[in-house]
Amino acid sequence: MEPQTLFWLVPAASLIALLFAAIFFFNMKKADEGTDRMKEIAGYVREGAMAYLKQQYKVVAIFFAIIAVVFGVMAYFGLQNNIVPVAFLTGGIFSGLAGFIGMKTATYASGRVAEACRDEHDGLNRGLKLAFRSGAVLGLTVVGFGLLDISAWYLILDNTGLVRGEGVSKLVEITTIMLTFGMGASLQALFARVGGGIYTKAADVGADLVGKTEFHFNEDDPRNPATIADNVGDNVGDVAGMGADLYESYAGSILASAALGAAATATLVAQGKLAADMAYGEGLKMVMAPMVIGAVGAILSVLGIFIVRTKQGATQSQLMAALNRGINFSGVLIALAAAGVLYLLGIENWLGLWGSIVIGLVVGILIGKVTEYYTSFEYKPVKFIAENATTGPATVIISGIGVGMISTCWPVIFIVLGTIGAYLCAAGGLEFSSANLSMGLYGIGIAAVGMLSTLGLTLATDAYGPISDNAGGNAEMSGLGESVRSRTDALDALGNTTAATGKGFAIGSAALTALALLASYIEELKIAAGRLGDADITLSLFSGPVGKGTEVATWDIATFMSKFEVTLMNPKVLLGIFIGAMLSFLFCGLTMNAVGRAAKRMVEEVRSQLSDKEVLEGRKKADYARCVGISTQGAQREMIVPSLIAVVVPILTGLFMGVAGVFGLLAGGLAGGFVLAVFMANSGGAWDNAKKFIETGDAAFCGKHTPIHDASVVGDTVGDPFKDTSGPSLNILIKLMSMVSIVTAGLNIVFSLL
Repeated sequence: MEPQTLFWLVPAASLIALLFAAIFFFNMKKADEGTDRMKEIAGYVREGAMAYLKQQYKVVAIFFAIIAVVFGVMAYFGLQNNIVPVAFLTGGIFSGLAGFIGMKTATYASGRVAEACRDEHDGLNRGLKLAFRSGAVLGLTVVGFGLLDISAWYLILDNTGLVRGEGVSKLVEITTIMLTFGMGASLQALFARVGGGIYTKAADVGADLVGKTEFHFNEDDPRNPATIADNVGDNVGDVAGMGADLYESYAGSILASAALGAAATATLVAQGKLAADMAYGEGLKMVMAPMVIGAVGAILSVLGIFIVRTKQGATQSQLMAALNRGINFSGVLIALAAAGVLYLLGIENWLGLWGSIVIGLVVGILIGKVTEYYTSFEYKPVKFIAENATTGPATVIISGIGVGMISTCWPVIFIVLGTIGAYLCAAGGLEFSSANLSMGLYGIGIAAVGMLSTLGLTLATDAYGPISDNAGGNAEMSGLGESVRSRTDALDALGNTTAATGKGFAIGSAALTALALLASYIEELKIAAGRLGDADITLSLFSGPVGKGTEVATWDIATFMSKFEVTLMNPKVLLGIFIGAMLSFLFCGLTMNAVGRAAKRMVEEVRSQLSDKEVLEGRKKADYARCVGISTQGAQREMIVPSLIAVVVPILTGLFMGVAGVFGLLAGGLAGGFVLAVFMANSGGAWDNAKKFIETGDAAFCGKHTPIHDASVVGDTVGDPFKDTSGPSLNILIKLMSMVSIVTAGLNIVFSLL
């Protein structure tokens, strides 16, 4: 089948995904909102979330405008394609829009989920389905907008005069230009993740430290002034932030794979292994494959959503099994459909590439299983942390850190084995010839596409978490009683695990995508060199030329790496690795301290309000707006510096240490950031569910409002910025540094100090 024919499945799938997102949204809106008090609580949360997001988008818009102007200047001087500033902006707009729609849905859904849980006969099943399908709005919106943006830009670049050239070289330039809208998505995602994470954890820590440990309030007690800000934070951090995060992961994996496919075809032509008159057709197949597989995954994810259901009184393992049924069903169908897509496209090594896709799917599932094991209170690690609460908060924190560190082992092993497997399947062997290397890298990229092909469904399980959490808050503040709260708590505890699983999934996909982006950086450097024509290309101000621009543009990957001295024996590479690894810790330190400063102000405000006896006794309503304002101001102020670091450091590294230094930076950031992100996400999730386990009143413990429970709350507050601010932001940092390097490759080619 002609690739152009299958391509139309991409925009069609985007429209199908967006259609079902709209159906789920409007069906949710038809559900009963509950009592007037429930409507009032939901209104407070919705108002606070929208006010925060509006303020955040104002700040982000300023930065986007400045960066777009910089890209415009680069394009004017021939260092970048003229369309790049526009592509950059569209990536940011779609990323922000996906997060906005997901958050709007979540704020409408939570009160309705609480009302569904009031059903004594089928409340758990009704609540699960409503929360999950409301979360699916975010998942389907992300994949829908991602596929729409990708297909639109491909049609624009392929059918206008914006890209000069012909044949496979045109495909290479089209796909590398499309990568630049990934930078816009990444930058928007980082602001959303960091800002939302600071907001939610400042409120959460303030609400827990004062409300739970000092006054022994229940979770979401309406007397606690920070409880509305806490519920708002769940939406802006874990819904809007996660949506923007995985939008750029999804788009980035497809775009990086498409660029690597075009580059691999060009390498085969240069080596005489593929006739020039056949190159465009073969290259088009490689470019279309990740797009079409993403489209098939979006359609099959819709089917998986309808499978998720459970029974009244289900255990945590049964609830998780209900979600896994949908994911596993879609995963199997996508694996089978991917084989059909590759076969229909007529790709020569279709079976090997299918193996890479299946490996990506399996690695994603395995990372999710490991995360579930280390963060669910059905298993030993969380129970071990809970047992340590009997001796105080110090041992809770020590055991949580230990569990998080141990939990990094298997995800790293799975990524290593998955990368080797994907490379071998696509390359057909371990021989590192240029052709094998190019195809192997394409295999790694398409493995990331395979991992993210079920995103419409896996992101639904993630967004489900904060919706369930807010449903529990609404039930508590509305006084719906213990039976309703027990059902919302069951959904919420499952949500903690699915959120942790989603973070592990996002981090794993980031690792594979970042590896593919490293190779894409080379292709962008070669294109930038080609724009310079016969001008000499040098390594630095103090070295002689390595070749003419037109010559550098024809080098294969192995030659390029050799000529630009990208080797571990080059001190610039080693220095870049050190800087990249350090950057992950610097970024986490800045975001952790940002949460600490905002939380300190929140704690002081909550204590001040609860010093009023009327507020403490519930005779006077707490001033929720003041706490919402503290979180909003803190997040807006504190998110700027960490986000700028991700943009500025790759540019400065390139200007001072050139291409070799940038490669070291990206490698160090990838290795250090991946391991640190897994550690922080799993430690935070384990602390949270250790607290939840103690609250269940298991025979070994005493339940809520005891010294043991207080110790677990301290562990949970330490873990809050681990799992919801610093940890999940790292996977965006990893990819954003790669995207920035790709977009500024023209500067790296023309100037380097050392």
